[in-house]
Amino acid sequence: MDNSKHEEEEEEHEEKMDRKLSHASIASTDNEDGGGDDDDDEKRAIALGPQIALKEQLEMDKDDESLRKWKEQLLGSIDINEVGETLDPDVKFQELTIIIPDHSDLVLPIPFVPDSKGFAFALKDGCNYRLKFSFTVSNNIVSGLRYTNIVWKKGVKVTKNKVMLGTFSPQKEPYTFELEEESTPSGFFARGSYSAKTKFVDDDGKCYLDMDYYFEIRKDWPTV
Repeated sequence: MDNSKHEEEEEEHEEKMDRKLSHASIASTDNEDGGGDDDDDEKRAIALGPQIALKEQLEMDKDDESLRKWKEQLLGSIDINEVGETLDPDVKFQELTIIIPDHSDLVLPIPFVPDSKGFAFALKDGCNYRLKFSFTVSNNIVSGLRYTNIVWKKGVKVTKNKVMLGTFSPQKEPYTFELEEESTPSGFFARGSYSAKTKFVDDDGKCYLDMDYYFEIRKDWPTV
């Protein structure tokens, strides 16, 4: 095959696959007060080309060895007989692990199960912690999966965190994504009840998890 013709075909194929196979991993925090928090992700949904079933993507140009190797590098070891022809990806979240230095981890199934006081969990004031989510992806590639978490105290927004997780291919084994370390506020006025909303949305504006819950910040760790 002529090299120039081969390059043109590869560029054209990359354009078709780009909407599903671009990877990103960035983190940002937005603590500005403002309205429209619940709809931000949907309003910023990126206008992408038509979706292509993953099975069709895998079968495109399957006789071209260079393109086949390129797909294998991007997609990993995917069994074409298991992905089917579903256009929409499916992301299911299994659990959240709160990793705390010098304390046992808190492993919370998703959706959260509140205690007798209505709290999903409790943290000590002034402690450091990291959040680790476990989730699975099936059917198709999920592009630009991002996490948003907003926290309020007595109706006043205190934090808004946004993190781009990236793009993920279907696989049987769960993915895990660990966020950067944070710390709870400290002092008498920081303690008490907080409400929060956690969302996971992709580049198409499709929401895979929208969860409201309450948690508590205490002077000491809860006793078992």
